[in-house]
Amino acid sequence: MGRIVGAAIVSHHPGLMRSKEERLKLGQGRDSDLIEGFERLRKRMDAVKPDTFVIFDTHWITTGRHLVAGADHYKGLYTSTEMPHILSRVPYDYAGAPELARLVEQVATERGVTATNITEPTLSPQYATLNVLAKLGRGERVLSVGTCQTASMRHYLQMGEVIAEAIRRSDANAMLLASGALSHVFNDFDYEPRNQRYYHPDNVADARWVEFDREIVDLMREGRHADVLDRYPTMRQAHYEGWGAHYLQMVAAIGGRDCHARGTPCSEYENAAGTGNIHVWFDLAA
Repeated sequence: MGRIVGAAIVSHHPGLMRSKEERLKLGQGRDSDLIEGFERLRKRMDAVKPDTFVIFDTHWITTGRHLVAGADHYKGLYTSTEMPHILSRVPYDYAGAPELARLVEQVATERGVTATNITEPTLSPQYATLNVLAKLGRGERVLSVGTCQTASMRHYLQMGEVIAEAIRRSDANAMLLASGALSHVFNDFDYEPRNQRYYHPDNVADARWVEFDREIVDLMREGRHADVLDRYPTMRQAHYEGWGAHYLQMVAAIGGRDCHARGTPCSEYENAAGTGNIHVWFDLAA
């Protein structure tokens, strides 16, 4: 019988894949705290010993159905169409989680949820999966979960519940990783930084969304996930990355409105191109 051993929101923005020298230049001599944050997350993960990552990927945009990537193995070179100047010919080589993917489709079918297991090994992974693996992976099996752009809140919550049941029927010790930003409004092309340190929250696109993101993180700290879910209409206004599907699917898998897992920020809240980014670990043991 499988189990969910950990859950976290993780940032994946391409700037984290720049060289340290470039990051220090952008940070006025100080690196992004998200970098050390990955190390803090990994220490917590080591304590619960996952063998499988379930990554809710806000860059794998699907239409008309939920998708999971269920091939045995993924290997190749990745170049981003969005930011090839940062992510170009990035090698990847990792094991999939085909049995878990099969169970996801099975449970979805039983429950009348439209979800399909894609077993084609040439399906290209997205950087919301690959960047997280580069920083956190230690040979775990990987199941990427798409973000359906035609879904609504209830569909994302249903899919999270499907994934939780599939994990229970599997042999996986699964780590859930909600890979994406909070508010996700980009600064425009001619934006002039308000703070010379690129990562500073002053450079997030709108001060309203900084305040809102901080409110959401505070609710997560207190384990008040029902209250977070009640704020979903405002999350949509703030353009939470992937329509907030990464958080919604993750939280549904660990209890939804009944979840009281307290969130521990494992990084500072930072800007990336106007978007709000943070790592948050959720304490499932408590």
